Amino acid sequence: MSRTPEDRGGELRALFFESANEILQSLNEAGLELEARPSDEDVIRRIRRAVHTLKGDSAACGFHKLSELAHELEDVLTPQVAQARGAELAELVLTAADSFGAMLTSYQRRKEPPAVDALHAMIRKLLQAPDSQKATGSAEPQLSAQFAWTEYEQLMISEAVHRGEIVYNVALRIDPNSLMRAAAFQLIRNVLHGSGTVIALRPEDNVAAATVEIVEAALASFQSEERLLQRCRIPSIVSDVRLERAATAETAEHELLGDLLEAQAAKLAAGAAAATEGGSAVSPSASGSAATAVAESTLRVDAARVDAVMNLVGELIIGKSMLNRTLTEFDQKHARDPLRAKLADAMAFQARILDELHKCVLKIRMVPVEQLFRRFPRLVRDVAKQCGKDVALELSGQNTDLDKGILDSLAEPLMHLVRNSVDHGIEPADERLAVGKPARGTVYLNAYHQGTQVVIEIRDDGRGMNPAQLRAHAVEKGIIKPEEAKRLTDQEALNLIFESGFSTASEVTEVSGRGIGMDVVRTVLDRLKGTVHISSQLGRSTTVQLRAPLTLASIQTLLFRVGGRLFAVPLSSVVEITRITDPEIHRVDQREVLRLREQILTLVRLDHLSRLRSIDTQPVRKKHFVIVIGAAEKRFGLVVDSLVGEEELVIKALPSEIVSSDLVSGASILGDGTVVLILNVPAVLSRMSRATPLGAIA
Repeated sequence: MSRTPEDRGGELRALFFESANEILQSLNEAGLELEARPSDEDVIRRIRRAVHTLKGDSAACGFHKLSELAHELEDVLTPQVAQARGAELAELVLTAADSFGAMLTSYQRRKEPPAVDALHAMIRKLLQAPDSQKATGSAEPQLSAQFAWTEYEQLMISEAVHRGEIVYNVALRIDPNSLMRAAAFQLIRNVLHGSGTVIALRPEDNVAAATVEIVEAALASFQSEERLLQRCRIPSIVSDVRLERAATAETAEHELLGDLLEAQAAKLAAGAAAATEGGSAVSPSASGSAATAVAESTLRVDAARVDAVMNLVGELIIGKSMLNRTLTEFDQKHARDPLRAKLADAMAFQARILDELHKCVLKIRMVPVEQLFRRFPRLVRDVAKQCGKDVALELSGQNTDLDKGILDSLAEPLMHLVRNSVDHGIEPADERLAVGKPARGTVYLNAYHQGTQVVIEIRDDGRGMNPAQLRAHAVEKGIIKPEEAKRLTDQEALNLIFESGFSTASEVTEVSGRGIGMDVVRTVLDRLKGTVHISSQLGRSTTVQLRAPLTLASIQTLLFRVGGRLFAVPLSSVVEITRITDPEIHRVDQREVLRLREQILTLVRLDHLSRLRSIDTQPVRKKHFVIVIGAAEKRFGLVVDSLVGEEELVIKALPSEIVSSDLVSGASILGDGTVVLILNVPAVLSRMSRATPLGAIA
């Protein structure tokens, strides 16, 4: 059944918004590069190409105000304006990216786009600037060159420009005093070929050069204009040089060439299919080139479809567990049955294929963390400018892969942390110089894998944090009592910044100081079953580590029983397992503790933390298993009745009306149909902190 025009229009708009966001990101990056290198013509070309693409795509979708604004912006994106007013042009590009973003958001919400009068004023100011007019008029002495290239040569020039190459029209006057014009022309030709790719040349041979005064060429080169002019001014050979950018139509020639290539590829593909049906041999090179021209290397798929496949793979994993349990029962009852070995082989084969399928689906959801890191150079630049500071951003580990859902969830916490590093962490330039630091501060963003987790670090070389001041601020704001503050260790004092309403800023600004943000970081990490850890060296640096699972789809767990109920804890959080007797348990400050290898370990009983009713009728045990769990820098011992074993579980989120306790982050189903609850380790730590003084936690 064919789709209606409305359906096709909706798909076109969805595709446009997705590509437009990528264009805006590239505009932000190019604007920052232009700010660092105002006279870089390659950056100007990239910006102009992005704006031109946005103009055409928005016009095709009927967003005429956006298309007109992009068309107006194109007029000012010239090398002359960049050389004369580079800083203002970079600011204009970044402002335009923000304006385009606001307009796109309005279009997505089907609202009227906002007015962009400030951007229009900036464009008019740059177009009317006398400096740009002066820069435009200060050109090299003009030669009477025609540059009358053939249609084929114009197509080749247009194609070279579209590939990102710089194409110049070059005119060189042969010195009238030169006695050997043919030799002079040959020398000029050698210089041109040594400077780049010669697309067109007049005259074409030494014989015609004997009667020609001016040599014309179309040259594709990545060298600067100054360098080319220097190379072309050959002493005693060339008396005058004219160098200018080759004029190419924005779309017509390239679109014509693209249409010709696509038509040729389609023709080759059709010919290959006809030849195959007729039984004749087809040239491998011809069919390969056609496939290369036609095939797409990237496929855009809605995330919901990938989630549906992931859910089905999760059900298959549960089915594998059911079959394994059935095979175990069969083995116990029919140990000598010849079918047993065949069933075991079939199960092993199925398990291997299912594991590969699981990995493949996980990889589909995995995206490099670079997609998130690309947002922060612009953020650091804007916040530093707003605060009057000079701050650089250094990125590493951009190729670290992470689940798309987790990556999106980490965007807001990372934004708060980076803003705080620039605003609170980095000192003003005079303060840095006074203590022997460079005037420019640096924020470092790094990502790497560690086991089944991904670690994202935000570090700055700023003033660090003073635990004593943090305690005083917390007492002043009523977050903790003075007697509690005295018992806090330095690390626990640093963790106070994650409390709601806590802020060390002396005044509220547009950047920070309201006491919101850092508590959002901890909330999001708790929801992701991750942890956040902060460390600081006073006067030197502050480092915040975010640890999150690679994926939320499935995890390796350790199963245990408490009060007859089955629980699971992520295996990545388990440090060790030990067994103790009742006399080894001591009470310190209203808390059960255990001395384990010279370390005092706080013991946790789930039935004490929550209203867990026991369904176990077994007698009281004299020995208990203790699972030592590590979360960030903390350790605690979980007292359990019995251990069941390791199991890969597919996590199923539970609605709040079913499970009211925050100690459970999800559930899963075992092969025999048993429901197992997955323990939320960060929530257990939080409950412990609220129950008794923090100092009791080992």
